[in-house]
Amino acid sequence: MNTQLLIGAAVAALFAGGSASAQSAGSFVIHGGAAQVTPQVDSSDLSAPSLAGSRIDVKKASAFAGGVTYFWTDNLSFELAVAGPFKHDVIGAGTIEGVGKLGIVKAAPTTLLAQYRFGGASSSLRPFVGAGVTYNHLFKPRATTALSAITGGTAGNPTTLRMKSRVGTTIEVGAAYNITRDWSASLAVSKTFIKTTGSLSTGQTIETTLDPVAIKFGIGYRF
Repeated sequence: MNTQLLIGAAVAALFAGGSASAQSAGSFVIHGGAAQVTPQVDSSDLSAPSLAGSRIDVKKASAFAGGVTYFWTDNLSFELAVAGPFKHDVIGAGTIEGVGKLGIVKAAPTTLLAQYRFGGASSSLRPFVGAGVTYNHLFKPRATTALSAITGGTAGNPTTLRMKSRVGTTIEVGAAYNITRDWSASLAVSKTFIKTTGSLSTGQTIETTLDPVAIKFGIGYRF
């Protein structure tokens, strides 16, 4: 997925000519598009027995993003957003920064947001702010031979990895543009404050603050 091209297309759609009234009280908008998630990682040291200062980082990933928004009033809306699966590489940091990829984990976040939209129902461009909660489902973690090498795993009994799913809080800012009465385009940036715990079959654990920043865009249809 070429995220830069997709975001560029979304920005162009936002500021193309359009008509208003797609976002008013009682409306539902179904939207779909894509998101790029970049974790802002701060991890503890891997618990003993391990090399002192062994930490991890988590790389960014892109995937589908969509959901449904209900307009309670012309200005207050509620959004249920789903995304993923994001496939994140887990890499070494701290004293093990050079070992490369330690594992892979998939993430499928679900977010419920309350949003306030500026302007009236007849406004073409509607900036918004939002806040809510996210459940980040982490699944199908896979460890590499590099992780086994630093944690005491063997070829016959390699180290396996688990990461806990958690709930966190989310804030966002964005804007939507009504292309026609029923079609709209949106672009938003959000940050989720969330932590997880990784555990290894060899007994070590690691506490990790993820705090991902997401850039997402989509095309919506009102019904």
